[in-house]
Formats: sequence, C-alpha cells, structure tokens
Amino acid sequence: MAYSSLTLLLLVFAGLLVVNAQAYASPKSKKCDSVNRGYQCDPSISHFWGQYSPYFSVPSEISADVPHGCSISFVQILSRHGARDPTASKTAQYNETVNEIHANVTSFKGAYAFLKTFEYTLGADQLSVFGQQAMINSGIKFYDRYKHLAEHVDPFVRTSGQERVVESAVNWTQGFYDAKGEKGHDLTPSVIIPEADGVNNTLNHVLCTAFEDGADSNIGDNAQGIWADIFVPPIQERLNKALPGANLTIDQTIDIMDLCPFETVANTQGKISEFCGLFSEDEWHQYGYYQTLGKYYGYGPGNPLGPTQGVGFVNELIARLTNSPINIQGSINATLDTNPATFPVDKKHKLFADFSHDNDMTGIFSALGLYNATRPLSNTTIETAQQAYGYSASWTVPFGARAYFEKLQCHAEKEELVRVIVNDRVQPLKQCGGDKLGRCTLDAFVKSLSFAKEGGHWASCFS
Repeated sequence: MAYSSLTLLLLVFAGLLVVNAQAYASPKSKKCDSVNRGYQCDPSISHFWGQYSPYFSVPSEISADVPHGCSISFVQILSRHGARDPTASKTAQYNETVNEIHANVTSFKGAYAFLKTFEYTLGADQLSVFGQQAMINSGIKFYDRYKHLAEHVDPFVRTSGQERVVESAVNWTQGFYDAKGEKGHDLTPSVIIPEADGVNNTLNHVLCTAFEDGADSNIGDNAQGIWADIFVPPIQERLNKALPGANLTIDQTIDIMDLCPFETVANTQGKISEFCGLFSEDEWHQYGYYQTLGKYYGYGPGNPLGPTQGVGFVNELIARLTNSPINIQGSINATLDTNPATFPVDKKHKLFADFSHDNDMTGIFSALGLYNATRPLSNTTIETAQQAYGYSASWTVPFGARAYFEKLQCHAEKEELVRVIVNDRVQPLKQCGGDKLGRCTLDAFVKSLSFAKEGGHWASCFS
C-alpha cells in the first residue's frame, strides 16, 4: 500500500498529539512506561501477555552496555509496530462475546460487576495512542543509545506497508529526530514495501504457499488447542459460576482474557484494565504460555517452514553488515534490493531501521538461530522463558519489540565483532562461538547463517 504525503502528514500529526498526551500523564503512569525500561505496570501479569505485552526491558545475563574498549560502528534495528486495537476478525469476535454476556447473564456481582455496563469500543488494526507513544519512546532510546553515530548520520528507514507499521515507523522517526533536536525533520520512510498478494517482502510473510495454506499453517493452532484444553477449563468453570447464564466456551474464556491487554493498551496511559483483575497471576502465566506456543509452533522453530520465512531478511542483514551485494533468497524483492537508492549497502550507511510484525520477527529470529538452544516446547506443561533459554512470546515479540544488530570495533580484537540484543537481552550467540559478552566475529556470525544463505526450505513452499 502506498501512502500519500497527506496521509504521512496525518500520521505525523497523530504522533505529535501523543507527545502532548504524554505531557499530561500522571507521575504514576510515567513510572509505568519509560523510554528505557518500557511498560512496568503490574509486571507479574503484564509481562505475561505474550505478543500482547507492551514492550518492556527483558532481563539479561549479559550486560547490554557497550563493552569496555569497544565502539559501535553499525546498527540495524528490527522493530515490531506499537500496541494496537485487535485485528478486524478478533474485534468482531470480542464484541460478540461481550454482547452474549450482556444478553445471557442474570447477575453481575463483585469483581464482575463492571461487565454489566461495559461497552466494547475497540476499533480494528490501528495503533492506540499508547502504542504511538511507545514507538516515539523507542526512537528516543535508539538515538540516546547510539548517539555517537546518530549525531553524524541519519537512519535509513524501511517499513512494511500496513498502515500501523508505517505509522510506527513515522512515530519512531519522530522520536529519533526529537531526541536529536531536529524537530520538523522529514519523517517519511525511505522505503515502504507493499503488503499485497504476490509482492516479495522480507518484512511480511505472504508468498510461501505451503506455509500460508498447507498443513504447516495449523501447527501453532493445534499446539495452543492442546494447552487450552488443560489450562482453560478451571477458569471457564469459575467464570460461568460467577456469571450465571454466560455458558462461556473455552474460546470465549480466552476472549475475556484477551480483553485485559487490549483494553489496557487502549488507555492513553496504559492503565490496567478491570478485565485483568478477573484472573490470578498463575492464570496469566498460563495464558502467556498459550501465546508462546502459538508463536513457537506457528512461526518459529517448532514449524518446519517457520524459519524459512525469515531467510530473506537475514540475507539483507548479511549484505548490510558486510557491505556486499545481496544474496537473492526467499522473499527478497530483487527490484528494491539491487537498487542502491532503495537498498544501500555502502559503508556510509551505518544506521538502519526496519519495521515489521511479530510473526515475521519470529521467523527472522528463527532463521538467525537465536533460539537454537530452546528445545521443542511442551504443550502440556509450562516452560518459563528462563527454562526455554530466553524464549517466550512476551520476551521476543511484544508490542514495540525491537532487536539491535550491532557491529563493534574493539581495541583487543583484530576483527570486527557482532552482537544481537532483543528487547535489551543480549543473545549469547552460541551458534557462532559467542564470548562471555555475547560477541562473535563478523566472519563467524555470517558463517553461522548457512541456513539462510542457502535459502532455507524455500523450495518446499511451492511443492
């Protein structure tokens, strides 16, 4: 989808309104959502909403500070869009569930009393004001972290074409230039890749027929279904007892849980929704694992074709890191990526910012091998992110998720080094011999990406 100058201007204006809204936020809300740490309201539950968690700083065994004696010479950020309304199909589903509750329940008491007068007002697909602000914060954080480069060069900004992703890129760019002291700077992304049938787009999976429509497309849903049949029934029974006449199904029970994060991020200040209090901390951890299973088996290492969806972006990253011509594999758009104006790989370009979706980032992380140490997840027993070697949906692809790919020059090393940081968690990079600071040599890092360089299983997409 192409965007006119007027549309982009409106997106920018929306971002400016967010800044004004943040200026009037209460002191408490500012502590909940910060530039550096992200969303910290009730972390015992809000950090367990899977891909619906707002961005937060994930604990890291390795310091994310720039190692002593090193300087960063190149940075690529890959970011998910900010917090949004539910998708169109989900918002219709949630509205129907709420309507059925209103029509069938005969008594609303205690913690459930608010449901009697609750009105479903969420839209579909669009960024919330809270989500816009989170992306502005991300741009500010990026500038602050990489100021030594950002003072001298501008980021090359590229985005997938869905409106919320483009708007996120604009909001991020606004935050970057506000931090740089260049208000009024042109915020138009350098490249917008359409999300349309038949369009090669490394930031949006659409091309692999077997993955989109074949048997592999159901693996994530099936894994979630097995776990839902275990963890939901006790919750379902409690809700139906508290809401006489509701007769909620398993799917409708999950709908009610989904409304907690979506109603929370619909609030300008991220105020915790009343829906959140209907469930215990343990139940939120079960819910978070439900979302993790969906990502791992739907788009990640647990899906035979999941990692293949990320091979195009990985080859783009290799070209940028090595200042080399692109290796055309997977969903790479050859027209864009062989044109220096739309895909520069020269040494003067040191900052890149790409904007995408959670499912695409999951495939990219898998193609990079970032979670190779994670064993196939159980769909009958919870495995924490720590037990899964850093893997969970909330740790990897929350709203506003971001991965930093850094190239470093260090006094004690002859070769350039690479480090990968996902939501402030430094990846150990064991697949390329990462040291105690999570660094691999550039050569070792590139060599470890043979899966992507060889195209993954792209040939299986159409067989």
